Amino acid sequence: MNPRTLTVLSIGFILGLSVSSWQPVSAEREPPANDVQVYQDGARLIAEVMDKIKSEYVEIVPDQQLFEAAVSGMVAGLDPHSVFLSAERFRDVKISTTGNYAGIGVELNTENRAIVVVAPIDGGPAARAGMLAGDTIIMVDGVPVNPDSIDEALTHMRGEIGSSVALSVMRKNVAEVLSFDLIREQINLSSVSGRMLEEGLAYVRISQFSETTHQDLHVFLSELARLHGKLQGLVIDLRNNPGGVLDAAVRVSDIFLDDGVIVTADGRTDSSDFEFSAHPGDAINGAGLVVLVNSGSASAAEIVAGALQDHARSTVIGEKTFGKGSVQTVLPLADGQALKLTTSYYFTPSGASIHGQGIEPDIVVEQHGESDLPLQSAVDHLKSARLQSRNH
Repeated sequence: MNPRTLTVLSIGFILGLSVSSWQPVSAEREPPANDVQVYQDGARLIAEVMDKIKSEYVEIVPDQQLFEAAVSGMVAGLDPHSVFLSAERFRDVKISTTGNYAGIGVELNTENRAIVVVAPIDGGPAARAGMLAGDTIIMVDGVPVNPDSIDEALTHMRGEIGSSVALSVMRKNVAEVLSFDLIREQINLSSVSGRMLEEGLAYVRISQFSETTHQDLHVFLSELARLHGKLQGLVIDLRNNPGGVLDAAVRVSDIFLDDGVIVTADGRTDSSDFEFSAHPGDAINGAGLVVLVNSGSASAAEIVAGALQDHARSTVIGEKTFGKGSVQTVLPLADGQALKLTTSYYFTPSGASIHGQGIEPDIVVEQHGESDLPLQSAVDHLKSARLQSRNH
């Protein structure tokens, strides 16, 4: 891969903010001769439709808006993860990889012409208010979300720090519409947090993968070792982790692996094919490892879970993951705009595709009620493994 290319994997938008990989635009190619007629017919069709809209539509629509709508529709028709980025949204993409932005702290995806919450960001306004993964946003400040202009709703959700936004939400198995009045604030994504569970056993939560995640994890593990000595077991919680920077996911996996492939990707171009492998060294010296996942664990989170599972380095506990196994590349365009385009599919070390399949946990434990059954199962598993190790 081009070392200057920043590759990011995520399921959708953080408050209308997309994260993928971005790289310079390559030189335009001449279309094959047999495609020229197709291009000409397509351009003629677009021009004819625009003329009808400009002369017959009930309201006057600026030409630029029509062009952007045409491009948006073209890209959106490819798959749920490819999208045309306005200049403002492209700026958000580049800012997002630092893990800091202004908003309500929620990861969004567009599914079936609707805005769906993938996961609220830990500690953000949406999470504190009680929004959940799977919620569908149907109104923003009293204005219904129009399936034909979702960008308008996403844009309306952005705003200055301290300003408010009212969201109306439909939730699965809940009859009434839920209302959330949120105050936008600075979202500082400290993606790593954790604690000791009991002597020898620790817990770490990774909420998403940003540029600093692997460094933050190293610091966390070093501090645990300094204060509590050698770990005997670690729980990595990737539940409701929607993804993030690919490099961070690879480095986090590498922290616990001595060798072997972490992830590969296959696309149509040389730049979209890649393979990442682990380097010698295990930060917890072979101590027991459990990864917690659920249906909100996606993309980069699935890379980590899949790599550690395939190398038999970790037991995966929880629910089947989301199954987003495609790589998006953000290709800059003129005037500060960009395309977020699906360019390849990635595979776990065993060669399995995650796309549309997800990661099947080794031990299925669903979350019910207030008690954290998956975490308790992880602790029990680590204790059992530790006891068996002592007996042998």
